[in-house]
Amino acid sequence: MNITADAVRQLRERTGAGMMECKRALVETKGDLDAAAELMRRQGLAKADRKAARVAAEGVIVIEKAHDARTAAMVEVNCETDFVARGAEFREFARAVAQCVLAARPESAAALVQARLPGGESVDERRRALIAKIGENISVRRFAVLTAPDHLGAYVHGTRIGALAAVRGGPASLAYDLAMHIAASNPRYLSPAQVPAEVVAKEREILTEQARSEGKPPEIVAKMVEGRLRKALGEMTLAGQPFVKDPDVSIEKLLKGARAEVTAFERFEVGAGIEKKTDDFVAEVMGQVRGAGPTVRH
Repeated sequence: MNITADAVRQLRERTGAGMMECKRALVETKGDLDAAAELMRRQGLAKADRKAARVAAEGVIVIEKAHDARTAAMVEVNCETDFVARGAEFREFARAVAQCVLAARPESAAALVQARLPGGESVDERRRALIAKIGENISVRRFAVLTAPDHLGAYVHGTRIGALAAVRGGPASLAYDLAMHIAASNPRYLSPAQVPAEVVAKEREILTEQARSEGKPPEIVAKMVEGRLRKALGEMTLAGQPFVKDPDVSIEKLLKGARAEVTAFERFEVGAGIEKKTDDFVAEVMGQVRGAGPTVRH
């Protein structure tokens, strides 16, 4: 049958699909626009299912703050290639997911994908439609919501590393500096007291083996291990790390001088833990924040 150019145009506007795909759907449904749109939707969902097993290790980190500026949502949304990650439609979807997290406060990733976006469709429906249109697997990997007692620092390095810092006391600028530091230095815990006992035990075991291999007497080995353990715990905890904007000052000293306390923090890095080729984004962040301005002190 004869399919008009106007019918193809209307279907393209409704679905965002390519011209030939729209024409094929119209031919199959004998020119019925509604039926063609529904057919393409079903075909798109099938495509999304077929692509679900493909590794999505690229993507973006997005942070959305509440109006009171003390609460924020951070999400990681993944795709397969950096090219798609830079695209406007993919980034708009990621932003919509972050806004949905902030509004709905879902309890889990499973609850998030069923949450409704402003247009009425679920996050998962929008995700699968985007897969059908773009042609890559897309996943909403994780999210976090953080509320601060006084100030919430939020920092995104490019689109690949994001950090939130909830702070009690001190100025708002300190919270921002701390979020930048967390993005750059990747602390695992707030303080040595919060490091799990099994992590401390494993670290002590490794350091003991290293010290013994140096041929030192047992009493010297014990002292070496405890000293090295303190240093190792300092490196993995926020309080013990040197401030990236002034390495002569520890975060613990910075907070003490500002009469402030970090109550919680979150850090996401795109693709962390997913098998993929990695670049040294942490080094890039550290290089940027060290030149980002004066240290906050009180």
